[in-house]
Amino acid sequence: MALPSGTASPAGRRTALTVVALAAAAALLPSQAGAQPATGSAAGHCARLAQVRVPGAAHQQAACLGELTTAGTVGSGHTDPADWAGLTPKDLTVPTGVPGIQIDGYFPDTSTTNTNHGWNHDAQFVVRLPDRWNGGLVVAGTPGNREQYANDRAIADWVLARGYAYAATDKGNTGLAFHRDGSRPGDAVAEWNTRLTQLTRAARAVVAQRYHRPPARTLATGMSNGGYLVRWQLENHPELYDGGVDWEGTLWRPEGPHLFTFLPSALRHYPALAAGGPAAEQARAELHRAGFPAGSEFLWPYHHQVYWDLTQRVYREEFDPAFDGATEAGTPYCAPGSVPGCDADYDYAARPADVREAVRRVALTGRIGKPLITLHGTLDVLLPIGQDSDVYARMVQDAGRGGLHRYYRIADGTHTDALVDSFPDLLRPLLPCHRSAFTALERWLATGHRPPADRTVPRPEGAGPAALLTACRLDG
Repeated sequence: MALPSGTASPAGRRTALTVVALAAAAALLPSQAGAQPATGSAAGHCARLAQVRVPGAAHQQAACLGELTTAGTVGSGHTDPADWAGLTPKDLTVPTGVPGIQIDGYFPDTSTTNTNHGWNHDAQFVVRLPDRWNGGLVVAGTPGNREQYANDRAIADWVLARGYAYAATDKGNTGLAFHRDGSRPGDAVAEWNTRLTQLTRAARAVVAQRYHRPPARTLATGMSNGGYLVRWQLENHPELYDGGVDWEGTLWRPEGPHLFTFLPSALRHYPALAAGGPAAEQARAELHRAGFPAGSEFLWPYHHQVYWDLTQRVYREEFDPAFDGATEAGTPYCAPGSVPGCDADYDYAARPADVREAVRRVALTGRIGKPLITLHGTLDVLLPIGQDSDVYARMVQDAGRGGLHRYYRIADGTHTDALVDSFPDLLRPLLPCHRSAFTALERWLATGHRPPADRTVPRPEGAGPAALLTACRLDG
């Protein structure tokens, strides 16, 4: 959801909006060790570089790279570390040995929030085509309001090393002023969905150009707002995908719950808790009642400082700009009743019907059309699990699509994995659980072997930070 872009770690973060081996099916999707240039394709390093064109792109530039992972793209200038800062633990290993083609570019668009490459043009994308291809394609939208390289360390490095082609989009608008894009409330978020659909179609064509055949598997994945996109795509365009992994996706539904039904409560009550005194315990109870889980209190000061206020204001401006009149995106950290249009006073249920209609335009239904695995941390205090993925799992069941869904609640996981570095004894990273979910999806699609049943995945007793960063058993 709203992961502030830039770093989300307590040290060195920038203030910007932010609010995740197919051995049995090697014939379909070979593992990294067995990946080879696709049968019938022009073999060799960066073959067909000059012939690869992204359909519909207004501009593109292709490069032949010796390394497509961040082990090489940081130095070559083919990623932007600021895009992915703060999303992964500091000790995450970066794979190497993935030569291939990278295509950067943009689709036609009128907004200019994305400044990567000096283009000042939105709807930017990146497509990476490894020389040793396993037959699959992974597509992703970004978390928060970050740009197209935001998933490079958390997702792209790993799937590229496994032989997948990879494509990502900036979703069509970026940064704190993303809500200025479009002409009516909800337009900016609605564009996110359109842009991922557009990129998926284009990337499938690019894969066929490079390897002389279309992808055998197209998988969608992403964290936070990127996870929302996975849900929406599998509900609305299942024909484009074989499945997806939703890493703590944002929930939008007109009746709630969503950001505007729990963040205002945090803004109203947390200051009283922080101040101590006789009102503190009542404030704590109100935060619990709003959905912020007991045991997550150690995360509240950081989220109050970085996430809650900013996220509420800029997303409320996107869907309900009339609430604060001529003021844009509210008044930071205002006390209840202190100024007109203070977001600490926001009452979604009391707002006009057109606000709910704006949310309805981007709402989820649970009617997924392809297999989906969802994972979410139990200590998420930006998108509290009881107000988000717990609800979405019920929506999928109520829509009669439960057979296509698996849901894993990851004990002691939180919204931003970089916070594990600050609280190693209290948190576990979700990244290895995402990888376990991804490989479980591969097996599900290739062999029909269903992943473990929905469950809360406990934190392994006695496991240290190194072990938690390298393994996550969904069935143990």
